[in-house]
Amino acid sequence: MLYWLTEFSDGGDIFNLFRYITFRAGMAFFTALIFGFIFGKPLINLLRRRQGKGQPIRNDGPQTHFAKAGTPTMGGLLILSALLFSTLLWARLDSPYVWIVLGVTFSFGLIGFADDYAKVSKQNTKGVSSKVRFLLGLIIAAVACTAAAWAHPEALAYRLAMPVFKDTLLNLGWFFIPFGMIVIVGSANAVNLTDGLDGLAIMPVMIAAGTLGVISYIVGNYNYTEYLGVHFVPGTGELLIFTAALFGGGLGFLWYNAPPAAVFMGDTGSLALGGALGAIAVCTKHEIVLAIVGGLFVVEALSVIIQVLYFKRTGRRVFLMAPIHHHFEKKGWAEPQIVIRFWIISLILGLIGLATLKLR
Repeated sequence: MLYWLTEFSDGGDIFNLFRYITFRAGMAFFTALIFGFIFGKPLINLLRRRQGKGQPIRNDGPQTHFAKAGTPTMGGLLILSALLFSTLLWARLDSPYVWIVLGVTFSFGLIGFADDYAKVSKQNTKGVSSKVRFLLGLIIAAVACTAAAWAHPEALAYRLAMPVFKDTLLNLGWFFIPFGMIVIVGSANAVNLTDGLDGLAIMPVMIAAGTLGVISYIVGNYNYTEYLGVHFVPGTGELLIFTAALFGGGLGFLWYNAPPAAVFMGDTGSLALGGALGAIAVCTKHEIVLAIVGGLFVVEALSVIIQVLYFKRTGRRVFLMAPIHHHFEKKGWAEPQIVIRFWIISLILGLIGLATLKLR
């Protein structure tokens, strides 16, 4: 929104700063961070009053989780509010990619909000039917992928870019739409499965978003794409504003979500942020790199799939409990130990994802 101030610039004054994506990204970060600090406590108090008993705890979960009874959920509202306010304030609103990612983020956020509301109001861990959530997610992802394909340059539309083998473009045709749908819906649900311990999901999301933000900035800059040999996707640089706002809002939320958590992110946040990562990957043509950057989320999702399939086939379990972070809890690892080690893994994966920009 504030980008319009560049109309008053003659090229040598303070208004010229608003032309620079890096400046606006920095301001978006601080805006979202301050928003989180200002409104975090009032929102938590409001959620605590409205929800009463807070998020219901699974009876078959680790025993240590029963101490968290009464903690309010829907803390993702804080992240999404900071993200929306900051992005609309600092991003160029004529970028189709900004609107595509915002649309996916808040549509999945609405699904998560409905699920959280059902759980809290009924004091039941089931919430909205998984089939309904999955179907709605597919519809949202289909619209987003179609819009992204229309926004992409003709040479890239409906094509899959390969990391390392940078000259390779696979023409998926209309199959690009269902492929992108799998990326977005899979990312949303993988982050949702990861959100099971205080602070476990938010930091890996921030690391992945930061990595994708750098990638967005690079693929949206012709000079950088020429140097690195990656595909130029004009306009995606503005997504750095979104990811910077996500990072700032995430830090503001982590202040209250650090163990012991004063509020849980809930499906409101996890589905929305996971969907956002998938949408950014589709817009920037880095869907495969997302599987590297978000490798932790992939492992969490795979642990559930493996557990379910193996149990149905043999009646036995591969893990003590799925998702895999609960397996380590059952083995006696302390919650902060699991969280910090998973953060370290996420950081390593993020660096590997960035390295694919140079490798060929």
